[in-house]
Amino acid sequence: MPTPTDALLTRFLDDLAPLAPVAVWAHGSLAGGDYQEGRSDLDLIAVLPGPVRLGAVRTVVALHRRLRAQPLADRLHCSYLTPGRLADTERGHLTWAHEHVMRRAVTPVTRRELHTFGRVLRGEPPAAVLPPVPERELRDFVVRDQREYWRPHVDTARLWKRDIWVDMGLVTFARASVTLREGRLISKREALDLLPGLGAPVEVVEDIRRRRYGQPPPPGEGWTARRAELTRRYLGPAIDALVASYA
Repeated sequence: MPTPTDALLTRFLDDLAPLAPVAVWAHGSLAGGDYQEGRSDLDLIAVLPGPVRLGAVRTVVALHRRLRAQPLADRLHCSYLTPGRLADTERGHLTWAHEHVMRRAVTPVTRRELHTFGRVLRGEPPAAVLPPVPERELRDFVVRDQREYWRPHVDTARLWKRDIWVDMGLVTFARASVTLREGRLISKREALDLLPGLGAPVEVVEDIRRRRYGQPPPPGEGWTARRAELTRRYLGPAIDALVASYA
């Protein structure tokens, strides 16, 4: 029997067919072997055959709105690339995410994921369509992301009372550390395994693990505040040290 994820992907691919995509790929947890149904996002890339004009935008928006009745549809995110604009890692592309349309870049990390372990859902493989990511470009992006995005946000205390900021902040830091040190990408599970060795607070790491892989009770307000403080106290100096080492 198909899983809800399989059913959603089948419906999405069927509805996308009128746009004649050159390729549709999955990246992130769905491709990397650490997908947790109902908790992980479904991160997709579709390559369309020509420029995304107004008619195509309307078709994409209507497609995703129809999907809303499907289980897990709120977790399906897709960026739409076109052949003439594949090489620019800073260009924003038509994207459906968090239940609305936007423009978003397909980063060097996402591109490297696609080349390393991208899952082909339809059409051409990434290596046949997407330019490779030079090592220097990948490293520069990772350093810049830590320095210019994550480090300033560490100082905004209210953000870190939310699960998503704690989870992504720590996991992204661990991933950045390994990419800069070893040149490879790692899963969220591997990041959680490595974080205590990088000096991260063990009780916070175990909290993330329970919420991702177990059935934890809702956190109390006291723990939420303590977790935020522990995370911020660790991440600020850790990011500073990482950036100083590799910038």
